[in-house]
Amino acid sequence: MAKVELKKPVVEEISEHIKDAESVVLIHYSGITVEADTALRKELREAGIVYKVYKNTMMNFAFQGTPCEPLTKHLEGPNAIAISKTDATAPARIIAKYMKTVPTMKMIAGVVEGGYYDEAGVTALAAIPSREELLGRLFGSMQSPIANLARVLNQIAEAKAE
Repeated sequence: MAKVELKKPVVEEISEHIKDAESVVLIHYSGITVEADTALRKELREAGIVYKVYKNTMMNFAFQGTPCEPLTKHLEGPNAIAISKTDATAPARIIAKYMKTVPTMKMIAGVVEGGYYDEAGVTALAAIPSREELLGRLFGSMQSPIANLARVLNQIAEAKAE
């Protein structure tokens, strides 16, 4: 079997993962301990994020002709990719949390909802709360005036009852 035939399934696997992905984040992962890497992988897996280390040439072939093509210019050194099909900011948020304990690890770039982001852009995305947290804040802010009105009406009713 030729080498090209052996590499084709890997390229197809990467292509399948990035197809219809909300976000793809390219990570430089050197300097991370086995324990930290295991914890990172576990947390990413629980969030439904695919985190894999592939050869740069394989990622280069898979990224060609996709929205992830701008990431090819960053494919040097030990890289991994984190792919989420549901939450656009989850990979950046989780990796940013681990970057605090592993200073040599960094997010290089990413493609989120079809748009390319450099290192600064991906880091800014990491600061955005999750969709569930944003919805919770929205509902909390909507509920607050109603709860205050109910308290005031209750106090008026109690005052008239006395």
